Amino acid sequence: MAWPSGKAEACKASIPSSNLGATFIFISMLYVVATPIGNLADITYRAVDILKQCDYILCEDTRYSQLLLKHYDIHKPLKSFHKFSERAKQAEILEDLAKGISIALISDAGTPGISDPGSRLIQECISNKIKVKAIPGPCAAIVALSCSGLPTDRFQFVGFLPKKKGELIQTLQELLTYSGTTICYESPHRLLKVLACMLELDPDRMLCVARELTKKFEEVRRGPAQELIDSWAETTIKGEIVLLISGQQQIRHEWDDLTLEQHIEFLQESQDLSLKEAIQAVAKERGLSKRLVYNAVHQQ
Repeated sequence: MAWPSGKAEACKASIPSSNLGATFIFISMLYVVATPIGNLADITYRAVDILKQCDYILCEDTRYSQLLLKHYDIHKPLKSFHKFSERAKQAEILEDLAKGISIALISDAGTPGISDPGSRLIQECISNKIKVKAIPGPCAAIVALSCSGLPTDRFQFVGFLPKKKGELIQTLQELLTYSGTTICYESPHRLLKVLACMLELDPDRMLCVARELTKKFEEVRRGPAQELIDSWAETTIKGEIVLLISGQQQIRHEWDDLTLEQHIEFLQESQDLSLKEAIQAVAKERGLSKRLVYNAVHQQ
């Protein structure tokens, strides 16, 4: 997720180099540093300290990163590190880390490795017994979830959705069976296409679209697909998008609170079934094998 060029909000207050008086011990390793997703004030004291003390910084786009570094008076060499160069530059980076050179890894915005370059490098560092430390901070997926109003006790993150319609439909069909909240990233020019597919697949499913989080024109819209489509009927969608999909409602059966034995007894009495017939019926209703139900009853 990247800042729109020149539109990131900046907080004028400076951040001290010391972590609120806490002792800061800097050790050479790969530091995975989360950076603001829009508002430049959303960075930790610790992250600023790391960026000031490392030997150099790996970043996706030096233009975006310079905005942040200039704001906090950080003067460190920047090396471009994006999805197209990640594999080619990996050996050189690992060699530097092995020599004791300290490196900070940042993305254009948010937490590196979360739909951004870095996960492969982190895996290689671990394989080569090179220390990796995460410096926590903003992540658009979690920010969107926290203000979505959707359940947060169970959720899955799936990154960017497929571009081809056939693959998109298949992916959405799978996601719609998940019982928790699903979080995806999407581009503004494709959002309406995704919502149209959702309208076709599950018109009543509750959705949330979080746009331009932490920035001047931040907005969060909630509702089923058609309502969201209508809300953007006469406006152009811009900015970074996080789409959240509510989980599938679990169907509750009248026998959910019954044990197998109680379920069998209920069918025998209510439908005048034999024990064998009741076992067969219970197995069919619950999607279990007849042998499993039989054994469960007769092993008591």
